[in-house]
Amino acid sequence: MKLQARIAGYRRLREQALWRLLAADHAPELIGLLQSLLQDGERRLPASALHERLQDHLDTINASELPTELPRTAQAYVAHWLAQGYLERRLPEGSSEEEYELSAQATQAVRFIAGLHSPRQAATESRLSLVIQQLVQLAEQTETDPTARLDSLLAERARLDAEIERVKSGKLDTVGGQRALERTREVIQLADELAEDFRRVREDFERLNREFRERIIDDEGQRGDLLDRLFEGVDVIAGSEAGRSFGAFWKLLNDVEQSNQLDAAMETVLSRGFSRRLQREERQLLRGFTRVMLERGGQVHDVMQHFARSLRGFVQSRGYLEQRRLNQLLKQAQAEALQLRDEVGAHRRLPRELPLTGARLRSPAQWRLHDPRQARVDGRIDLSGGAAISLDSVGELVAQSEINFRGLRRDLHELLREKPQLSIGEVLAARPAEQGLGSIIGYLSLATRHGVVAEGELEEVSWQGGDGQWRQARVPLVWFLREKRHEFA
Repeated sequence: MKLQARIAGYRRLREQALWRLLAADHAPELIGLLQSLLQDGERRLPASALHERLQDHLDTINASELPTELPRTAQAYVAHWLAQGYLERRLPEGSSEEEYELSAQATQAVRFIAGLHSPRQAATESRLSLVIQQLVQLAEQTETDPTARLDSLLAERARLDAEIERVKSGKLDTVGGQRALERTREVIQLADELAEDFRRVREDFERLNREFRERIIDDEGQRGDLLDRLFEGVDVIAGSEAGRSFGAFWKLLNDVEQSNQLDAAMETVLSRGFSRRLQREERQLLRGFTRVMLERGGQVHDVMQHFARSLRGFVQSRGYLEQRRLNQLLKQAQAEALQLRDEVGAHRRLPRELPLTGARLRSPAQWRLHDPRQARVDGRIDLSGGAAISLDSVGELVAQSEINFRGLRRDLHELLREKPQLSIGEVLAARPAEQGLGSIIGYLSLATRHGVVAEGELEEVSWQGGDGQWRQARVPLVWFLREKRHEFA
């Protein structure tokens, strides 16, 4: 490639989102925010959640000792990132709120910087083994000579027989912990990159959808090949190169036998001792690899089906005729303008007047200002009926308090001598709550063990606190019976 062509290509790349993000003024902060928000955890976020989390991060950065200050609001940054191509925005079907995710180029930029921050070894044994294995398998599968293929299969069978004999004799060749950890991380890297490939597949489908619509509109003939195929019911998107590739991959991913085999292998690897040296994120990626692949593959499959249905509906509804007519008028106007460019100068006055569009202006004096005196506020105060205390919360409250249970038991033992049954309200009417709310909690605790609870019924109780103020609460209705008076002795 000539130097000029290479430089021109790099100039075009510099205008793309990946290079713009790496060359941004606050690139370290922007890349760190994008990675924390939309890559380390959830890959998609609703607009409200993204704005809220981003604003929290911005407040943390601006309050820290970092030399950089990010003065914009979260909404302003999201709008800027969307315009720069760092984010993609979609409205899921049936949803009332837009969702944001990283664009493919922003994802590549984040991965590139993360790789520089945590570089891998230049050459690893596992990567070399993978290259050798793939080359040997490719050479075998592309062999057209039956004799050579048969010799290769016989050699493989001899190797397997020798391996079987070694295993029977108790000799096992296992991979060491460091080599196993290295290979596992190579698999994790490939799996993570494979999951991100679905983004590019979805973009291919979007590009195909646009190209097909442009071909339909730009077709000058009566019925083009693409129109004929669509009217015949052919799914042109599924039949494209990207559609066939994804269809084969989707079929392989949904194979029950291979999915079970993959899950079993994942669980086996994670049960080995060397897997404890993996980071928590790496173990989570391995454990949820199949689920993530099916989820993202399902999203791409839905997108492909939606594009195919919308394209076929666009043709069958004859909406393309109106678009084609508009396209023809625009081309006709451009052609006539080109013919007249040598006859009519750019500064020549034309015998036609076009009214300028505008808006009616109003003076600020005509605006009616808001008068807060016109809005009346209801100043009445309603007394509360008292807070509700449930039996489920009594245990935790008792554990956090020092309650005089001996005095409460003594009061119940004495009062039950006079009455056959008592509720907490009747006890408080006869004996003051010396510990305030603590006494109420104590009576509820005793009621769960020695009283009878009236299901679904509440009782309003009142007591005077140490500050002289009367307080109220709604508590479950419980009864202390004389038959259990001896339990309080």
